[in-house]
Amino acid sequence: MQPFTTLTSTPAPLKVINVDTDMIIPKQYLKTIKRTGLGTALFSEMRYKDDGSENPDFVLNQPAYRKSEILVAGDNFGCGSSREHAPWALLDFGIRCVISTSFADIFYNNCFKNGILPIVVSQEDLDKLFDDADRGANATLTVDLVNQSIKGPDGGEVRFEIDPFRKHCLLNGLDDIGLTMEKSSKIDAYEEKLKGRAWA
Repeated sequence: MQPFTTLTSTPAPLKVINVDTDMIIPKQYLKTIKRTGLGTALFSEMRYKDDGSENPDFVLNQPAYRKSEILVAGDNFGCGSSREHAPWALLDFGIRCVISTSFADIFYNNCFKNGILPIVVSQEDLDKLFDDADRGANATLTVDLVNQSIKGPDGGEVRFEIDPFRKHCLLNGLDDIGLTMEKSSKIDAYEEKLKGRAWA
């Protein structure tokens, strides 16, 4: 998993509340178990018209936000079903950080397991970040995980809280497998101890 330390990007504003996982990645794309290739399907029902052409009104189709790595979103982001394809699609598109006032618990947990930083802020701070995001390519945000801060284009700063263990995992690029592999020497030693032991 790619470590997350600092991230500077033009933030994309998605001023929609209750964005559920079916909106993030519709059910017809859930047949794959690969984590790659889902970026083109991200928000597909909003990004594309019925004929398959792009909807120019959708934020990620607008020139300023096509390469955004930060998404500023409305309340209760990631609600609905527990599909892990949702963070997979966000990450494959290039989004590494989502900022909102609240997240659905399962989606929130899945983000950390896939190298995405979900940040919870107050409504007042979210409104400020929406203002920054609305400026398009003229504004960037810098997310600093080490110092737990978001710096705006005009020098403003928003602080955020994060669980220390989850912070450690993101900073070091550790998913569940990576955490297990950190203990590989202890696992090997335990298995050696078991060799030759007689079981009743």
